[in-house]
Amino acid sequence: MKVFVGLLIGLLVFMVLAIIGANAISGKDSVDVQNDPRVQAAIEERIAPIGQVNTAEVKQETAGGGGGADGKSVYNSACMACHATGAAGAPILGDTGAWEDRIAKGDDTLFDHAINGFKGMPPKGGNAGLSDQEVKAAVEYMVAESK
Repeated sequence: MKVFVGLLIGLLVFMVLAIIGANAISGKDSVDVQNDPRVQAAIEERIAPIGQVNTAEVKQETAGGGGGADGKSVYNSACMACHATGAAGAPILGDTGAWEDRIAKGDDTLFDHAINGFKGMPPKGGNAGLSDQEVKAAVEYMVAESK
């Protein structure tokens, strides 16, 4: 028991001396990392956003001004996500079998479905900022590519 108590006291003395020594070594010359401007600048750089969202209004070009609506670019920006993959049952661009019955219903029906939505397709392909003329141009492009 005497050996155990002696060992315990020895470990306690060693621990106290280690704490005092550590404080003496790092005492006056240590740098407060939290207040170091270089560290703060590095932190700010690491947590800075990688991009910004532009919430300004987008100027819409209508079919009447600036050269008209380009069906292919409207397709690429709004329609391609579904009509290139067949998502939600959308007919794939260029698949003549899938478009045949739809084309047979006429342009007015296709325009109405594209502008107002139909089954799984949202109005204007989910881009409410498109004008009716731009949507019609995209439909005409898709029909021409799918005949």
